[in-house]
Amino acid sequence: MRRNDLLRCALTLLVIGSISQGEAMAQKYGGTLRAIVRGNPPDLSIHETVWVSCTAPMSPTYNNLVVFDTFQRKESPDTIRPELAESWQWGSDNQELTFSLRKDVRWHDGKPFTSKDAKHTFDVVRGAATQKLKLNPRKEWYLNVKEIVTNGDHEVTFRLKRPQPALLSMLAAGYSPIYAAHVDPALLRTTSMGTGPFKLKSYVRDQRIELVKNPDYHVQGRPYLDGAHFFIMKSEAAEIGALVGRQVDAGGIVATPLPTKLQLEEANVGLRFIQGIVTGGVNIMINTRKPPFSDPNLRVAVNLAMDRNSLVKSVFQGGAQAGSALLPVPWGSWGPSLDELETLPGFGDPQKNKAEARRLLAEAGYTPEKPLRVKVSTRAIPHYVKSALWAVGELTAVGIQAELDQIEPSLFLAKVFRREFEMGINLTAVGIDDPDPNFYENYTCGSNRNFSDYCNDAFMKKVDEQSVQTDFARRRKMAQALDMQLQREGVRPYLAYMYDYYPHQSYVKNWIPHNIVFSGWRLTEVWLDK
Repeated sequence: MRRNDLLRCALTLLVIGSISQGEAMAQKYGGTLRAIVRGNPPDLSIHETVWVSCTAPMSPTYNNLVVFDTFQRKESPDTIRPELAESWQWGSDNQELTFSLRKDVRWHDGKPFTSKDAKHTFDVVRGAATQKLKLNPRKEWYLNVKEIVTNGDHEVTFRLKRPQPALLSMLAAGYSPIYAAHVDPALLRTTSMGTGPFKLKSYVRDQRIELVKNPDYHVQGRPYLDGAHFFIMKSEAAEIGALVGRQVDAGGIVATPLPTKLQLEEANVGLRFIQGIVTGGVNIMINTRKPPFSDPNLRVAVNLAMDRNSLVKSVFQGGAQAGSALLPVPWGSWGPSLDELETLPGFGDPQKNKAEARRLLAEAGYTPEKPLRVKVSTRAIPHYVKSALWAVGELTAVGIQAELDQIEPSLFLAKVFRREFEMGINLTAVGIDDPDPNFYENYTCGSNRNFSDYCNDAFMKKVDEQSVQTDFARRRKMAQALDMQLQREGVRPYLAYMYDYYPHQSYVKNWIPHNIVFSGWRLTEVWLDK
């Protein structure tokens, strides 16, 4: 993407945010929002998931201590607002973060919300409680939390081992709702007990998730909607048909790529689109636990084989941009520049890259007579499969015999957590636009989200060093150097970030997708002009 295009995209983000705030001037009450989620959620517990098919429909049933502003599409520390907290204060040494809590909040069962609930939630998530999560993908986010203490019912303090400016943003993430201390977290895999603007009415697998308005919500006059129905769909054709036939009000939470947008526009049914970017970059998971990819040279060979520009042009028809582990600008604030990316394997001259890949394969003993054979696993979702088929072609071009392995979406992550794959095409999405959760969640030794099982103590020491920095420019430079190191080593090679074109009917107001797909789905401000 040219620099002028990047600037144009950045301006689009600002303009859309301004329009959405203007729409909030003439709200109407009532109606049920009908939206689409792609595939069944593995379960309903946000703290145990890494999938937006859970976070989007379940977020309206919960609240956070703090939250990213609904009306600001690009999230940053400057857009954090109170939710269950009334205010917050950092200690003088930046190693204590104290929240003063609201006193008028009740759980959906009528019991009062207190500081015990906040402490309980993050003690469970960081593994410091007797109750354990079945899957705990964000335990590593809170490695730096020494303890969480309460002072009465309405004050809670996070005490840290060292300063960490990113903590507040992590607590504002869509991944960070407060759970009730009086409810076993295991029960929240099949139900919901929150303080949010909506209550869970029902979940019917393969059909829908239904929410109804919480009449006792602590924010006066909210929500506007009577409810929300999230229809579970497993094919692009079904989604297109539902939108064209006006059976739904808003399209897939993620993702509506450019080719699909063009199809919907051709139908000429008056849909509106909001351009964003899929938070998860298309990347290659490589199982480094066992041969052949325990050999780092073979991982580099795979990286070199991938012509990123070809993926952008052929699969996404120009509706994507190449990138690395940190969300690219202008959508995020941390990613390397285009010039820096061009120095990485898989960027630059594709013919030279592929020639070097063949040389590395030959050095490892793989020839046309004795080729390397691999299975490329991915979710059985159209845009995943298209990227995986493209990757199979790129591998074939350097002499690797690759076979596509499509896995039912709700089963995919369980297989990946068990490391039952050789190589995979995945979208690894960041929970917030900040290096800390990205690096700690995906590259810490032993993290169950560290799918490639990369383990480098020297690398993690550098991650800790960038984490304490309060100067943005200095921290950004340090984070980018770490990102570039990962890409050069072929740890989890990133390919591209797909543009997303959120479709919705014109009467859906304050439908404001954020640059981080896991946030912004509280639906408190959404209303229907019909």
